[in-house]
Amino acid sequence: MTDFNKILDKAKELEEKMKESQEKIKQIEAVGVSGGSAVKVTLNGEGEMIKLDISKEILKEDKTIIEDLISAAHNNAKSQLKSKTTEEISKVTGGFGIPGFKWPI
Repeated sequence: MTDFNKILDKAKELEEKMKESQEKIKQIEAVGVSGGSAVKVTLNGEGEMIKLDISKEILKEDKTIIEDLISAAHNNAKSQLKSKTTEEISKVTGGFGIPGFKWPI
């Protein structure tokens, strides 16, 4: 019975660490850039865009080019955010992956 209690204790410990990690993830920010830093998109840890910075020079470009640059910067930020959240979770789980689990970002 002692082994089962140890497993339960470890599970409770992991649950608490995951809660702490989720709070840390909310504080993460990722900045994606495109067009040689002409467009910058900042996402928070929940994947919400919190800032969009477009240089004055790029505003002279065609609308479709600006849209593509915004999309590329967003995708860049999203990729960075995924790496940062995966890294944070790995700290808690010790690299132990959960099969089939994907972060919603």
